[in-house]
Amino acid sequence: MTPFVFHTPPAIVFESRASRRLDEIAVKRLGKTVLFVTDPGLRRLGLCDPAAGALRRAGVEVTIFDEVEADPSLATLMKAVEAGRHARATGVLGFGGGSSLDVAKLAALLLGSGEDLDEAWGVGNAKGPRLPLVLVPTTAGTGSEVTPVSIITVGEEEKRGVSSPLNLPDIAVLDPELTIGLPPAITAATGVDAMVHAIEAYASKSANNNPLSRMLARQALQLLGANIEMAVFDGKNVAARSAMLLGSMLAGQAFANSPVAAIHALAYPIGGTFHVPHGLSNALVLPHVLRFNAPEAAHIYAEIACDAFPRLDRGEGSQAICAAFIEELAALAQRLGMQTRLREVGIGEEHLAKMAADAMKQTRLLVNNPREVSEADALAIYRAAW
Repeated sequence: MTPFVFHTPPAIVFESRASRRLDEIAVKRLGKTVLFVTDPGLRRLGLCDPAAGALRRAGVEVTIFDEVEADPSLATLMKAVEAGRHARATGVLGFGGGSSLDVAKLAALLLGSGEDLDEAWGVGNAKGPRLPLVLVPTTAGTGSEVTPVSIITVGEEEKRGVSSPLNLPDIAVLDPELTIGLPPAITAATGVDAMVHAIEAYASKSANNNPLSRMLARQALQLLGANIEMAVFDGKNVAARSAMLLGSMLAGQAFANSPVAAIHALAYPIGGTFHVPHGLSNALVLPHVLRFNAPEAAHIYAEIACDAFPRLDRGEGSQAICAAFIEELAALAQRLGMQTRLREVGIGEEHLAKMAADAMKQTRLLVNNPREVSEADALAIYRAAW
């Protein structure tokens, strides 16, 4: 048996309306002064109020930092840290999508350790300690509540990450009711994002690809494939929303330990330069990267194809099943009403060469891809997606 390491949060709470019980679930861990990290949209909609109210009922002083934007910037992260310092926070609670959770993770790290962020970038470089951390996702996609990765936009368009077990929360609180208000477009993009996490984790060339991650990835694809269309077109269906949230988390656990690869590497320039949401960025290149990988990974993709799409269980060979799997994923994006071409999100053909060069900077991801990707390969993939 190949050695591996598997990291995950020490506690996961999955329960409808759990976010309204943070006084029972989280206060003992967070302490009496909490930095509550979220985004302005959730604050404006009042979705934060029950969670913050639960903490205040327990006598906790809550400082709400609600300035997190999509693809959060380094400036936003440092403002959150300053808010935590001013409040003398004893713990950090991240509430929202992946952007809010990523900011909360690094805010907890920097507040707890005071370390230089420039020395923490990369894999395994953070020293810690961090403040106590609780994460509450409001989207079913990133799986950030169970991953050791935090991604921040540095400068105009460069994305940098800190990957460390220190970024795993003490408690992940999953409340399906928080996802019921998600618009169809966000539900679709985040749902496909979660499917990408499961696919890349299962096929990852990482030395730490392991039986637990592969098992979790397959279970995630079963939940996500069976429920994504229902969640998009019947957003108040609690059963579908619950399945998507659980599937997203399981995919997060999978790729937290068997890391993602070229789909994410090629998606980052799309999001960083053109501010396309991360899930949609992944979806735009998904079928094209899988076609590129197929000569090396068709048998791997064939193993998971029927998890996402049971109708592909037709007794065919792995090449045929892999090809059908890729076509099903492309067709799914169309059925969900997502943009499927780079030109549809404002990317001109003249931008593709720079995007390919930028994608090559994502070495921590590309090393996990089943097939080696050159800059010329990346450019060809972008052209196919354009």
